[in-house]
Amino acid sequence: MRRGGEIRKARREDRDPGLVAQLRRPPGGRDARIMLLAQLLDRAGTGVWAAACVLYFTFVIGLDAGQVGILLGASGVAGIAGSPLAGHLADRFPVRSLLICAHLLRLVALCLLLVVTDFALLLPVVAVTHLGDRAAKTLEMLFATRVAGDRRATYQALSRSSANAGYALGAGLAAIGLAVGTRGAYHVLILADALSFLVAAALVWRTREPRGRGLVTAPTADADAAAPQAAPAAGGQSPWRDSGYLRFVLLDIPMHLDDSILAIGIPLWLVSRTTAPHELVPAFLVVNTVLVVVLQLRVSAKVRGPRQAAGAVALYGLTTLLCCALLAAATGGGAWAASAALLAAAVLATAAELMRSVSSWELAVTLAPRQARASYLGVAGMAQSVQKSAGPLLLTGAVMAAGPAGWIALGAAVAGLSLVQRRASLRRLDALAGAPAPAAAAAPA
Repeated sequence: MRRGGEIRKARREDRDPGLVAQLRRPPGGRDARIMLLAQLLDRAGTGVWAAACVLYFTFVIGLDAGQVGILLGASGVAGIAGSPLAGHLADRFPVRSLLICAHLLRLVALCLLLVVTDFALLLPVVAVTHLGDRAAKTLEMLFATRVAGDRRATYQALSRSSANAGYALGAGLAAIGLAVGTRGAYHVLILADALSFLVAAALVWRTREPRGRGLVTAPTADADAAAPQAAPAAGGQSPWRDSGYLRFVLLDIPMHLDDSILAIGIPLWLVSRTTAPHELVPAFLVVNTVLVVVLQLRVSAKVRGPRQAAGAVALYGLTTLLCCALLAAATGGGAWAASAALLAAAVLATAAELMRSVSSWELAVTLAPRQARASYLGVAGMAQSVQKSAGPLLLTGAVMAAGPAGWIALGAAVAGLSLVQRRASLRRLDALAGAPAPAAAAAPA
């Protein structure tokens, strides 16, 4: 009996610690813990603004639907530049300082919304806000990759869990202000978002950054020991001249379509093509938030290293195909059958998101030359930004217009491209593993 108890105790100790324990002692220690808190508060503020922005522009500023569409569309395009710009600067300046500047830039731009009402002036203000958003998210992950080292996948899981909890908290706070509905209430929501940026900047200021100019991973003896090291890219360590890496980024764009499917495709499909009750729409967000918070760490623990991440890409494609098949089938039954199909599709879209979150960044890091990872990862961050701009147009303009067949075609296309991405990633990993280690950089003349 005593020996059996010791065995059970050893098994419990061998298990990965739970979410709360990992948040208390995350990879990267004190600095990582501070950054996770900063992200939680940042995303809470972002959730407040995301829930209120369309109504604010419509009922407080007085813009029509066309102007709101142009405003958000143009800002999304501007946000695409945020990731590569952040990566380019991170090769030259400390990531910590850049992240503080990004938070302060968002703070100033958001405060301008309190006084700017002209549509022509709103365009650059909102565009700067979105550019700062994308730059901040890229810089957060660059910082995480440095402080967490080869445990970056675990940190990524903790980051996503805290971020989703922050979004949910922000959306709940926004509901209070939206219920009041006055101009003053909307201004309070904007100030709440601005305050989150200020507090996040203050928290980031308390962190310490590992040394090593241009390095994304902290220069330790065992960091990245298991990962293949890339030789310098042909023509210099520029991601824009590395065709293999650009191919990875291009194929990574459709690997982010779960975001648009969940946020736009499933709700619009419900109201336009099924008999499911409209009251079901908020449940999709609840399902997504709860599953990500509960399961992200467990899913990340199953994917260890770049080769398993490449395998997760193929699972992403299969899961997305099943999700699209359920959406296509949701039109063929009554309200109960449609509701069940749509909820199951939301679960599968979330499962795809969980796999994408552990595969995309891991491959983006390990497929890049170590000495130029900041600029490479900045370019990799464009995949999500491009999807956020093009994904809604693809779903509403082509997929949903084609009916159920459109969903089947989309799922098949994503599944096929995921296999191409997996194969290309494995080939690049094999090439990097066989390449000689990069020579030490020459001293400047």
